[in-house]
Amino acid sequence: MDQFFQVDWMTMVTHLYRLGLAYLLALPIGWDREVSKRHFGLRTFPLVAMVSCGFMMVGLSVIDSTDGEARVIQGIITGIGFIGGGAIFKSEDSVSGTASAASIWNCGAIGLAVAFARFEIALMLSAINFIALRFVGRIKENIQEEESE
Repeated sequence: MDQFFQVDWMTMVTHLYRLGLAYLLALPIGWDREVSKRHFGLRTFPLVAMVSCGFMMVGLSVIDSTDGEARVIQGIITGIGFIGGGAIFKSEDSVSGTASAASIWNCGAIGLAVAFARFEIALMLSAINFIALRFVGRIKENIQEEESE
């Protein structure tokens, strides 16, 4: 627990910048998919970009780890992706659950970050994911309401 309070704040800012940049760079793609009424959209693409960044940052922070640890990480990432796939539901003309699937994958990254004592990465992944689901979801609903009028 003491490690959490000994966080290198400059490193935390650097990680926040990288996670935020990954999120922002994927927003236009998500926006395009959203307005084109594709199955994945405004929340899913940025979350996947951010989570991928989070997984890689955790991976880079443990680059000196053993081969066994690397295989465990690979298995976790694959397994969480499989679980996330179960959250996606398809009907005749719609798909739902993609943001939930991306969020499940994000939780895998949060767990890996915590396991390697990279609390700053875990904290930022959690906060950005929450913001995307809570507030970007409202923007998505407004877009859909405007299009249906």
